[in-house]
Amino acid sequence: MRLLSVNVGRPKAVPYTDQPEGLTGIDKRPVEGPVRVAAPGPKGVAGSGLAGDAVCHLRHHGGDDQAVYAVAREDLDDWERELGRTFADGAFGENLTTTGLDVSGARIGERWRIGPQVVLEVTSGRIPCRTFQGHVGEKGWVRRFTQKAATGAYLRVIVPGEIRAGDAIEIVHLPEHEVTARMEFQATTTHRELLPQLLAAGKALHPEALAAARNYVEKHGG
Repeated sequence: MRLLSVNVGRPKAVPYTDQPEGLTGIDKRPVEGPVRVAAPGPKGVAGSGLAGDAVCHLRHHGGDDQAVYAVAREDLDDWERELGRTFADGAFGENLTTTGLDVSGARIGERWRIGPQVVLEVTSGRIPCRTFQGHVGEKGWVRRFTQKAATGAYLRVIVPGEIRAGDAIEIVHLPEHEVTARMEFQATTTHRELLPQLLAAGKALHPEALAAARNYVEKHGG
């Protein structure tokens, strides 16, 4: 398991975002050399966990529980075959492009050590938005991405430090439950009957998903 690339983006004006100033940082590109990773702070106030990476729409993106976004190169390759086009590392707006790791199938609370220092923890899958669809440029992309549920994973920073392309990735903690980033995504989007099952992941869950699961159980049981 290895980190293929570390990707950061700068603010860019585009016509396909709801961000008030029309800016997005989704166009992320691989960078050379070490990149500092640290917990950025609360959502709504803080942005990315990677130094030099822009998060423009703080209402929906960034913050401690979405500090880093990872996508498996294998999923990008699968989309290339399906769509008949190429996707460079970073093309989905991910900070980390990995190889040899089932990112969408990672369990909530699973921890990865990347390189000698950094430890990250999986919190949730990624919900597609209008900006993502505009960036990829595929008609019906939100629906198609949702159906495939190869979501990648958001992560929080447990141990800060520096990472770089080529770093080894090691799973240093594997929770006993079976709640994956993919399941969390499906439960909070198209299969809400799965929400009670998310509670097995406890406080490792993204707080918004945890609240949704608790509210569902209060209303419907489970």
